[in-house]
Amino acid sequence: MSASKDPPGRSTGSYGRGARILSIGIASTGLLTFAYFSIASHVLGEASAKRIDVLWSVMFVIISVIYRPIEQLLSRTIAERRARGSAAHSLRVPMLIQAGFAFAFLVVALVLHEQIVDGLFEGYAALYDVLIVGTLAYAASYFARGWLAGHQRFALFGGLVLMESLTRISFAIAVALGIASGQTVVALGIAAAPFVSLVVVPAAFARSGGDQPHGAAGAVAGHGGRAHEEPEISGPITVDEADAALAGPGTEAVQEAAAHDELSLRRGGGFALWVSGIMLSEQTLLNAAVLTVDATSHERVLAGIVFNVLLIARAPLQLFQAIQTSLLPHLTGLEATAGHEAFARAVRVTVLAIAAFATAVTVGLLIVGPFVLRHVFFGQNHEYNGFGLALIGVGMGLHLTSGALNQAALARDRAGAAAACWIVSAVLFVAWMLSPAVSDELLRTEIGYAGATLLLAGSLALLYRQGSTRAPAAPVAVAAG
Repeated sequence: MSASKDPPGRSTGSYGRGARILSIGIASTGLLTFAYFSIASHVLGEASAKRIDVLWSVMFVIISVIYRPIEQLLSRTIAERRARGSAAHSLRVPMLIQAGFAFAFLVVALVLHEQIVDGLFEGYAALYDVLIVGTLAYAASYFARGWLAGHQRFALFGGLVLMESLTRISFAIAVALGIASGQTVVALGIAAAPFVSLVVVPAAFARSGGDQPHGAAGAVAGHGGRAHEEPEISGPITVDEADAALAGPGTEAVQEAAAHDELSLRRGGGFALWVSGIMLSEQTLLNAAVLTVDATSHERVLAGIVFNVLLIARAPLQLFQAIQTSLLPHLTGLEATAGHEAFARAVRVTVLAIAAFATAVTVGLLIVGPFVLRHVFFGQNHEYNGFGLALIGVGMGLHLTSGALNQAALARDRAGAAAACWIVSAVLFVAWMLSPAVSDELLRTEIGYAGATLLLAGSLALLYRQGSTRAPAAPVAVAAG
């Protein structure tokens, strides 16, 4: 007697639907984030707009490094346990790790109060307050994101990030309309956004009572199929075999796997630390240039120009979070149930889609990028170089590809090896930015970003070709009598 299997197309369909639903919310978020900084650039002076850019850069580095690992940990752990047939998911360990990260941030921020206010924000204490409040609020937001991703509640996930971006941009619009004024009001949107976004959380947990254990086959088929498959019985069976069949196909195997995969503080903390290294490296690729240029350039506004250029990469990366968020639990389910062929197909389709998108963006940047950035989006008196913008487009495509390959590595429980790839690329990028190899610091950024992402994508591709370090799970089956 073998466990019945759902149609193979359902797994791909579930992943595709999840990615599409998330894409709507996160695409809107990316556009609204871009619009927020565009409006800020127009309604504030160049110096004030640059301080908002620095505030966002610092905060986004911090929340990505200390909170996204827990989002990824929750997403992967919940998805794996659902794939193996378990509906119980302990949140104690992720909560402890998240609280520890938040507390560590608060202590460091309080100790470095004067350095942050005077060194980063040029004496504007209100920006420091926004940094503290906003960063602590994002702890709850990213925890909710991980829980929603693991349970594939992608509509609510998209609603959360969309609500966040709408809240943030409303403060900039208020200044643009003359309802309010000043740098502080624009900055307050960054702190208010994570609070307001949590309005979706009650709806998410109100529905959590409906979760049922998923069989392995049903979980791979989409985590939303029948809660229990009726066993097919052929030939006479004993009473013990009947009890085993009624308990569900592969019950002992599922229970043994669930016990083995019980998340411990050591295991969860190790995963979170490796992913923290990945997140820190990713944010280094996106923000280190802004900080190094701000520290070394004689032009006070050049850091803001560098930030604007890197928004070309940041906006699609924010959109791609939809794919990453749905890809990790999808791949984790496939890896847990030996779906290697489907695993490779999902990665391949994602990479091909990225290549097509990145090619179109790069060509557009080369042709019309300088005009659009100067006259449409930012309105600053700076001559952008089409070749340099095209390099950012190429780097963006390689960065997105690296994100897909990274999710494959996390799904295969190879966070440490993936982190090594990211850290090496980030360190070399910072070394390049601090070198005098190219005198034009904006062009240095563009060349360095393209080179670092090329190295990153190449090393992660080699890691992907090595496959998984774990043996595939045995097919779930019950022997016939």
